[in-house]
Parts: sequence; structure tokens; C-alpha cells
Amino acid sequence: MRWPGSRTGGGLGLAAVAYVAVDYLRHLSPMWHERLQPALWTVLALVAVVRIPFYKHWSSEFRSAIPFVASMLFMLSALLFEALCVRSVTAVLGLDWHSNTSPLPDTGQWLLLALNEKLPHVIVEILRARIIGLHHFLMLFMMLAFSVLFDSVKAPGLGLGARYMFTMAVGRLLRAITFASTILPSARPWCAKARFSVPAYPHRWAQKYYVPYASDANAINQLIRMDIAYADTGKYIDDFCPDWGSMSFLIDFLRPTASEGSSWYNLLKKAGGGCNDLVYSGHMLVAVLTAMAWTEAYGGFSSVIIWLLVMHSAQREIRERHHYSVDCIVAIYVGILLWKMTGFLWPAKNATRDRRLAVLEKIQGPLIQAAKDSDIDGVRELLRQVELDPQHIQKNKVSNRATWLFASATIVSSLTIVLLAFILTSDG
Repeated sequence: MRWPGSRTGGGLGLAAVAYVAVDYLRHLSPMWHERLQPALWTVLALVAVVRIPFYKHWSSEFRSAIPFVASMLFMLSALLFEALCVRSVTAVLGLDWHSNTSPLPDTGQWLLLALNEKLPHVIVEILRARIIGLHHFLMLFMMLAFSVLFDSVKAPGLGLGARYMFTMAVGRLLRAITFASTILPSARPWCAKARFSVPAYPHRWAQKYYVPYASDANAINQLIRMDIAYADTGKYIDDFCPDWGSMSFLIDFLRPTASEGSSWYNLLKKAGGGCNDLVYSGHMLVAVLTAMAWTEAYGGFSSVIIWLLVMHSAQREIRERHHYSVDCIVAIYVGILLWKMTGFLWPAKNATRDRRLAVLEKIQGPLIQAAKDSDIDGVRELLRQVELDPQHIQKNKVSNRATWLFASATIVSSLTIVLLAFILTSDG
């Protein structure tokens, strides 16, 4: 794989490494972490704000605002659908099934355990260390997007953000459809009981279509031959049914209990992660999309570091049994493929260069003739058209006042998003 060189120096890469290193101090020296982390974020924020008056691409940012907002709304919708599926796949089978069902055999876990016996202790401790997490990858992308202020990344930053969120939303939807299609037992059998307050017994759908045929080979064979759920399950155990009004159809999917309140929204809002949302890993999807964005937009040796952090995160997901190996492997290639498919939102190709080449092609004939006639003024005028494409100028006509208002709103909202993302994902 070819690693493109970074656009300007290595300042962004150094800032990224500094951020990850300072945040890791929470495990080594909490006191220094409390001192250095606010200082680092303050410096980065001030440097970004100082660069605002010198940024020359607000017009392109303005054109990317609508795709950015649309991508954000799409992302929020995808997250809501995913949250519904996360609880549903755990609730439908009941807590007893999750506690009593053994995890699947995972050769990736076996390999890591074998390496623990063979590798030097220092290497094993590095592999075990919680160096990078979900919130780190989100913050690394934020730093990448803000680096347009320093011309380290091709503008517009909002276009890059729109592509990132749109791609992640598509990935989240595909992920939810995938893990909801076939429910796999968690690699942590205690997870469901620790995170969810759902009934211990299966939902009536599972009582009818799954439980009678779960382990009896003869029953499964007869089910295949008859192709109908023939077993008599008797009377179903009823679930608690709160009054959710028009959203009552969600009761069968979420299976609320009396202790969880009467609001479906609060039920989803307090969810702290899933147990059976396995194929494929959402954490790894975020990590891979961040690495792909970094590689394409910035490149350089720092991209190698980001990918190494992705690999470290993947083996930790498997080592700590948050996911099976297949979940991480699928997330890696799905993330790469999805990023390659969404280049229309923020193409790596330089659109300005292509536009100038198109104008140059149009004036090629008159330009050659002017050169033959030694008409220097004519040559200059024609070349000026290449630099000042009238159509491009028309698109970029935005008043200074509107530009500054948009710039201020963009920076304030972006910093707010950064702060919220950091707070809401700081626990991984």
C-alpha cells in the first residue's frame, strides 16, 4: 500500500501522538494527566481560533454546510436504529439464555493466549495496555478536520466531516442489520445480566420459533422437513406492557420492565453498550474510518502510526472478549470499502486543479495563437481566465459579514461537538 506524503510538515502527526500519549497518562500518572490534558486541549483550541482570520476557504465550507448537516441527521437516525437493535437482540432471548449459552470458539483468542506464553513480558504488557479507545479515534478525526485551518488537509473541513459521518451512518445501518439477522452469544456470558434489565425468559416469538428446536436434533430435522413451527408451546408468558402511545409497537422489540420507567426514549438513552451486537464491531468501524480519512487526507508516517493503533485496538477487542475475531476482521474491510465508495462527498482529487485544466483546454487554441503572435498581453489575459474562472467566482460570492457569521457559528458548533463527543465517549 502506498503511503502518500503529508501535505505540510508533520505538525498534525505530532499533535495526534501528543494527544494519545497525554491521555494515556490517566493510567500511569493521574495527577499529571489532570494537569496536562486540559493544557493540551486549551493550546490546540487557541491555535485553531487564532488561525480563523487567515483561513481562505470559508466559501467552500459554506457550500458543504448542507451536506454536513444532512449527514449528521442521517448519522443520528442510524444510531437510533442501532440502539433499538442492540437492546432487541439481547431482550428477545431473555437473560437466562445469555447466562447459560457458551461463547463461540474463537481461534483469534487462542492465538493471543498462545502469544502471551511466547512473547516477552514487555511486549505482552504493551498489547494489553489500554492505549487507544473509541473516543481517541473520534478526537483524532476532529483534529484532522480542524487542520484545514492550517492547510494541512484539503478544504473543506465540513466536506470531510460530511463524508466521515455519512460513511459511518451507512456502516452503522449495515452493522445493525447484520447482527440483528443472526443472534450470536456474547464472548462475555455475564454481559447481558450486567447491562440489561430484561425478562429472564424468551419473548413469545422465541418461545414459538426457536426454543422447541434449539437443541433437539430430531426436532430440527422434522422442522426442516415440515417447514412449519409445529411444536405446541402452550400458553405464552406475558411481558410487561407500558403505555407508549403511538410507539407501543416497540414493546415487542425492547421488552421493558416495570422498573425501567414509562418512556421508550429514556430506555434507549441510558443504554451503556450492547452484548450481542457482534458482527461487526462498531468500535473497529470508527477506528478504520478514522485511519482511512487520515491516510487519504494527510498521509505521511503518521498514517502508519494510526493504522498500528487500529491493529492494537483490534487485538484488544478480541483479547478482552468484547468481540470475536470475525467481528473485527469484517469491520476492517467493510470500513475500507465503505470509505472508498463515498468519495463523492469529499474527493481526494483536487477539484480546483481539474477546473483549471478544463478552462485551459477551452482556451488552448487562442493561447497558442497569442503566443505565435507574440501577444504577451493576450497571453496574460487568457492565463488570468484560468486563475479566475467566472463560474467559480460566482459560486464564491459571499459577503464578508455572512462569511464571518458562518465562520463563528462553525467554530463554536464544532468545538461544542468536540466537547460533547469527548465527554460522552470518554468511558470507551
